[in-house]
Amino acid sequence: MSSFENLRIVDNFYQTSLFFPMPTVIISTLCEDGSTNLGPYSLVQPYYVAGKDYYAMLLSCRNSSNTAQNILRTGKCALNFIDDKPATFKEAVKLSWPGDKPSEKMPKCKFKLEPSLLQEENPDDIRPQVMTDAIQVIECTWMRELDGADKDLPGELNGYDGPYHDFNGITSKFGAHFILRVDKILMKKKYKDAIINGVRAKDFPALPVDYGYRDSKNFWFHRKTRMRAELLQMRQASLESVRYAADRVDDKIKFTDDALMTILNVPRVFLSLVLKGCVDWARENNVTLITAEHMKIINDKRAKEKNKK
Repeated sequence: MSSFENLRIVDNFYQTSLFFPMPTVIISTLCEDGSTNLGPYSLVQPYYVAGKDYYAMLLSCRNSSNTAQNILRTGKCALNFIDDKPATFKEAVKLSWPGDKPSEKMPKCKFKLEPSLLQEENPDDIRPQVMTDAIQVIECTWMRELDGADKDLPGELNGYDGPYHDFNGITSKFGAHFILRVDKILMKKKYKDAIINGVRAKDFPALPVDYGYRDSKNFWFHRKTRMRAELLQMRQASLESVRYAADRVDDKIKFTDDALMTILNVPRVFLSLVLKGCVDWARENNVTLITAEHMKIINDKRAKEKNKK
């Protein structure tokens, strides 16, 4: 006999039929008058994480929301990650009431805004402002050409008629999904330094975990508690298995045994990507035999590129 009970699946099942932990972000978008609108969202997650020409996030939302309508019109947004202070979350909830116009809610908003870093670098790239007190921000562009969503237009606030797209743009009468290219990640210095120099338990930012709208009365969230580290079980591959993979990456560029010894701990799923990156570096530098010293140079180069980002 099962130890579980069956629970009926209904609309908004992630919060009505489940206890589903989610992030809380405030999405900034551009209104028609050029002002910035803020809207809180939890249905945001990484989408393209590797192997593409760009990285992307996925946003699911009502297609009549201010956020969706602004993205349909301008294609630009920023995902602002807030801290877990009760006062911050309370302010986020105040921005969440469906139907409130930006002109009605934004004058009462206590969140401070500042110019987009992308727009500062390129004044012709008009972007929504970002939240000054955010812990981190992802500046994004909607990939409207995917799934034929480039013909989706703003203006329908009472539901869109089909046909609908499968995964991008207007996906149902009242729903939308947006594949958002990651253009730039902004982060406060203390957290950037932690990522670059090595994260300790105390370095993790205090981000809220949101369980959504329940009981027709409350939004529920909890604050960060102490982080706990669980040591990763390292599985070292044999030199022979790594050599087998390395010899098949390129017919001209080869690796010494000492070079391959430096990547024995790379998980098998990432090994091919690492080897191809080394071969690309070798081609750029006219190297045909990659040594352990070359691997050190490649690793230092990667560390510097990560630091720049």
